[in-house]
Amino acid sequence: MITTEVTFDELAALMKQAAGVTVGARELEQVAGEPFGALGVDSLGLLGIVGELENRYGRSLPNDAERSRTPAEFIELVNTTLRTGA
Repeated sequence: MITTEVTFDELAALMKQAAGVTVGARELEQVAGEPFGALGVDSLGLLGIVGELENRYGRSLPNDAERSRTPAEFIELVNTTLRTGA
């Protein structure tokens, strides 16, 4: 079981790397309930983030991970998957 969790710092870095969207981790945490689209991340960008996390952690994420609407929802889904291995 992996004990590491994805943080807002990591998600902010991945958003810049995979989607070309620059947002500070603290700002991202404050707007975590806002839709990804409002932050400038489209479905392709989110798919890139999912792919990077799967490569990084060596584990597949649920098929609907790239359909997460908000950063908070995405982080919760990813961390639950990493904790439970589901």
